[in-house]
Amino acid sequence: MADVTKEQVKEFLGTLTVVELADLVKELEEEWGVSAAAPVAMAAGPAGGGEAAEAAEPTEFDAVLSGFGGQKLQVIKEVRALTGLGLKEAKGLVDGCPNPLKEGVGKAEAEEVKAKIEAVGGTVDIKPAA
Repeated sequence: MADVTKEQVKEFLGTLTVVELADLVKELEEEWGVSAAAPVAMAAGPAGGGEAAEAAEPTEFDAVLSGFGGQKLQVIKEVRALTGLGLKEAKGLVDGCPNPLKEGVGKAEAEEVKAKIEAVGGTVDIKPAA
């Protein structure tokens, strides 16, 4: 194995644009014979009507950036770290608040995203995934 650390890989990936990153993912999927797509869970609805499904607690959430406060640069840096976006894309996401940072993630991951953004002065709303 090469002497490249995970931090160096993450730093490199942070310099890529979204298009470059998507191309890299496709190349890796083809070369390694894997898929980076999250598996889709197929769940059967209740037999007796939709009331039980409506009462169920949501399991997927969206972490939506709703503001950046006075620390816009710090929020952009954290958005880049969380999403892997390039500088231009992360700035656009922050400038266009409200925008989703992570979609369809578990409650714990959404809370983690919220804590990291709030630590640098931004605000995040956690909403059940649509």
